[in-house]
Parts: sequence; structure tokens; C-alpha cells
Amino acid sequence: MKAEIRKLLGSDKLIIGTDRCMALLRDGQIQKIILASNAPANTVEDVQRYKDEVEVIVLDVPNEELGVFCKKPFNISVLGIRA
Repeated sequence: MKAEIRKLLGSDKLIIGTDRCMALLRDGQIQKIILASNAPANTVEDVQRYKDEVEVIVLDVPNEELGVFCKKPFNISVLGIRA
């Protein structure tokens, strides 16, 4: 999964952030959601509502490490891959 994220970094297919991902998810524009291992419970519940429509992957890395991996100066709990 990390290789796929690394490949999509900098492209418009990788969506970073809970608000942006959830908005696009509601519009049916996301094909895959990636959650950090310590994503907030309410975010996980919101994403699980769409599990029949999109693939949901929970990584074994916390949001701090996901932010560093994506070369961002902030924590990342949710990533989306645009359809």
C-alpha cells in the first residue's frame, strides 16, 4: 500500500484530509479510502457507512507517521484515491 501512496504523491488522484475525502466520498468520486491506525473513531464510523461502495484500508501506521510518509508537516488520518 505504501508503494501505491508513494506513486500517487503529488498527483491529483491522491486526496489528503478528512473533510476533502468525505466530501468526495459523498459525491461518489473516491474509489479507495486509507485510514491511519489511530484515526478518530467518529471518522472511522463515517467512512464505514460507505464500505459497500469503496474499498476501505486501515494501515498499521499512526497518523503522525502517515504525515511524515506523505512529506507533510502535519498528521494525516485519512487519504482518498480518486476514481
